[in-house]
Amino acid sequence: MIGSHVLSVQYIFHMLPIGFLYMTPTQLRAFHLVAEAGSFSAAARASGLSQPNLSGQVTALEKSYGVRLFDRKSRAVTPTETGRQLHGITTRLFAVQDEAQALLAGEQALVRGHLRIAADSAHHVVPIMAALRKRAGGLTFALSIDNSAGVLERLLRHEADVAVMAKSISDPRLHTVRLRTDRVVLFVPARHALSRRGRTPLAALAGQELVLRERGSITREVLEQAMAAADIKPASIVEVQTREGVREAVAAGFGIGAVFASELGEDRRFRRIVIADRDLAVAEYAVCLQERRRVALVRAFMDEASKLAS
Repeated sequence: MIGSHVLSVQYIFHMLPIGFLYMTPTQLRAFHLVAEAGSFSAAARASGLSQPNLSGQVTALEKSYGVRLFDRKSRAVTPTETGRQLHGITTRLFAVQDEAQALLAGEQALVRGHLRIAADSAHHVVPIMAALRKRAGGLTFALSIDNSAGVLERLLRHEADVAVMAKSISDPRLHTVRLRTDRVVLFVPARHALSRRGRTPLAALAGQELVLRERGSITREVLEQAMAAADIKPASIVEVQTREGVREAVAAGFGIGAVFASELGEDRRFRRIVIADRDLAVAEYAVCLQERRRVALVRAFMDEASKLAS
């Protein structure tokens, strides 16, 4: 797919200042392939080009400007800070032709492609992926899970094509589709003193030990805002980076956890507790950059999100 971009990139290069003449479309294409694939060998397999060819093009680009674009460790490569920024540029550069092709092709069916997705919960995004895969079986996906702040950052840095997150952002750079409403609930071990209640007022958290995600997590943000508004102070907060870590810490007796109701699932170790006197409802959104709305895969993802939402 990237190979088809060469002509458009060459055209763009004819319009660039003289200082850019040391950079060729082939070098940028090689760099982009490697940055996308994560290694020279994977990029070679995906593109059909030889690994020495890709390595030579990237090395030539680095030597031309006296920079290092990748940290080469064993078989894998990691972009340096300069490489990461350049990858953001090449992503936008090659997306220009994707957008033009999408516009000219109209509603032509998708056949294949690779979509990078960032989400704050697999539970909310997998149904969209399944619908999209059913529509076009040749698609591949890369799904990264982070808190909502991290998801938004990945999208704005062009490290993800689309995102699903529980954070409403008023930003003209973004296009959003409201998917569903979820609710923050508490959960405790089956032996916990609150386990038989099922419902409890928010004040019951005063003086309790809590287990919460890191800052940037919407579940934590919603719960802490409600507690602050009611002047409720917990005894302590154990901060855990992942949802799985929160569950295991709660199971081990470190405190009361908070989670979206849809994510708790059936686990005999835990009892769900609804906060009876506060509305802790949170909307979930599918999000993309406005500038990439007409890129074929992005448009298809947002279309499926809209269908599921309705």
